[in-house]
Formats: sequence, C-alpha cells, structure tokens
Amino acid sequence: MTAFILGKKLKMAQIWKEGKATPVTLIEAGPCVVTQIRTEEKDGYKAVQIGFEKIEKEKKIKKTQKDKPFRFLREFRTEEVEKFKVGDIIDVSQFEPGERVKISGVSKGKGFQGVVKRWGFSGRNKTHGVKHEERKPGSIGSSFPQRVIKGKKMPGRMGGERVTIKNLEIVDIDKDKNLLVIKGGVPGRRGTLLEIQTINSKR
Repeated sequence: MTAFILGKKLKMAQIWKEGKATPVTLIEAGPCVVTQIRTEEKDGYKAVQIGFEKIEKEKKIKKTQKDKPFRFLREFRTEEVEKFKVGDIIDVSQFEPGERVKISGVSKGKGFQGVVKRWGFSGRNKTHGVKHEERKPGSIGSSFPQRVIKGKKMPGRMGGERVTIKNLEIVDIDKDKNLLVIKGGVPGRRGTLLEIQTINSKR
C-alpha cells in the first residue's frame, strides 16, 4: 500500500551515524484528514483528497470551505481508495525508517538572475582587454535563422517552481511530535508545504 501525507518543512540539521555526519531535513508531517474520495465511476479516476492544518477560527473560514476547513487540500492518486473513508486520520505512523519516498514542493524563489547563477555558465576570462564582461552569456544566435532559438538559456526569473525529488530515505520518525527525518535536502524554504509519498512500497 502506498503511503502519503502532507507536511511542512521545518529546518535542516545533521545527525551522527558511525562517526559520520549525515545532513537531514526535519518535516512536520500531519496529522491529515481524509476529506474526499475520488472514484472511477464518479470522477473518472481514483484518488484520495486530504486536508492539512485545520482552520480553527470561524472568521477565517470561507463559505466554500465550510465542509473542509483546512488551509491545504491535496489529492494523491492511488488504486486502493476502498481502504479509505472520509474522516480518517493519516499520520506518520504509516511510514517506516529506511523507506524511500518522493517529495514535491515549490523551490525557493531567487528573483531575476543572470546566466552564471541560473544556468552555471562560466563567463569570459578575467584577462587583459575584457571589460565588464566576466558574467555575460556570449553569443546567443547564429547567421541563420536570424532570431533567438526558443528555449535558449538566458537570464530570467529563477526558482519558485514545483520540484519533485525522488528516492529520499526516511532516517527516523517521531510519532509523538509528528516528525519525519529525511536524509538530504528537500525543495523550498522553511514553512514550505510538502507532498510526501512512498515509492515502490511492498506493503
């Protein structure tokens, strides 16, 4: 059975294993509530919708949110929708240390950046005769066609995009504090909403 949950990135830290420091990310995952079941007959596909971070104050709940007073709502595709029902609680207890997961989130926005930072260009040599061109992209076209080819790596807005990182390992789980400890980094800044889902689970 595929396990999934919504969480919030807290911070990065490190743990020591066998004398080596391992970088980890702490994620506050759940508890989430099943708010809707999507079926093949009614919706054309199978999925489970879950809500995260319940809105407690009545004034902040919109009319369209009366039945689902959650700050975040997301759907996860699964073929095992019959194992869920509306109102079920989903927490970190469904995961196990050592499992592999994929995590999706919105990456950090870095604003308008040049080609050196955005694409890793090397720039020109800092030598005699080169003036104010150390970080320029160089030639961006050819004699034919007389235009810039679509998709050319150019300066522009960097980050702020949906990113999915696969094959991340769960190092540890704290069920009392709803914490997942993930090896390595995950997308986004502190407080970013994350979608966590197991991959190739044999359970």
